[in-house]
Amino acid sequence: MKRARTNMEKMNSEHVASAKVERQDGWRETIKTVIYAVLIALVIRTVAYEPFNIPSGSMLPTLLIGDYVFVSKFPYGYSRYSMPLSPPLFSGRINESPVVRGDIVVFKLPTDNSTDYIKRIIGLPGDRIQVLDGVLHINGKAVKRERVEDFVQTHRRSRYGRVPQYRETLPNGRSYLTLDLQSRGMADNTNVYVVPEAHYFAMGDNRDDSTDSRFLDHVGFIPAVNLVGRADMIFFSVNDSARIWEIWKWPKAIRFSRFFSGFG
Repeated sequence: MKRARTNMEKMNSEHVASAKVERQDGWRETIKTVIYAVLIALVIRTVAYEPFNIPSGSMLPTLLIGDYVFVSKFPYGYSRYSMPLSPPLFSGRINESPVVRGDIVVFKLPTDNSTDYIKRIIGLPGDRIQVLDGVLHINGKAVKRERVEDFVQTHRRSRYGRVPQYRETLPNGRSYLTLDLQSRGMADNTNVYVVPEAHYFAMGDNRDDSTDSRFLDHVGFIPAVNLVGRADMIFFSVNDSARIWEIWKWPKAIRFSRFFSGFG
């Protein structure tokens, strides 16, 4: 009996050791999987697409507060700001391509190089930009602007009710909607801005409620190196009518009609 007990103990010991090895192998595989997933996510965010949330109304009516957009990194090439945390690994842009007038872009605010802004590119290097009586002028010519039906926001926490809305068409044919909250907004009449080389001039579509390149001390001209990428698509959208724990209100809060939609 003594020998039998010894053999049993040996078998149990081997079984326990085997179980420990299996658990260790399981943890190693789990850790490796997590590391691979993180690396793949970082690569995608760096070279392909990164999601951004719209927190303000400066791009109304094109982008609503609560929209989530995919920003593509490759259209303009890559700079340090294309990467998470903006590491100073190199200067300038790699494989640079010019911005198309009318593109909606995410960029690092030039005054701090860390805050993300999203606006529409209006002026290219060498352009002369001016706003007169609320009408955009590019190189001395008024941009086509036609009145359309009012923009209306209906959910309960909206800052705006019914707002005059215009369709603006750039010289390259790019067309989109803008808002005019005030007939005499503080930036409805400006000096002429001459866009420097390797810089861009950006404006929000909500012209009277957008801090953009018209305000030189706050935003000013955008260096090409500060571009993060081009906003391409809305992939999710939700208004503020439901708190995170109010699950029963989610179906009405989620704006399904905006899913996977592009914009002008």
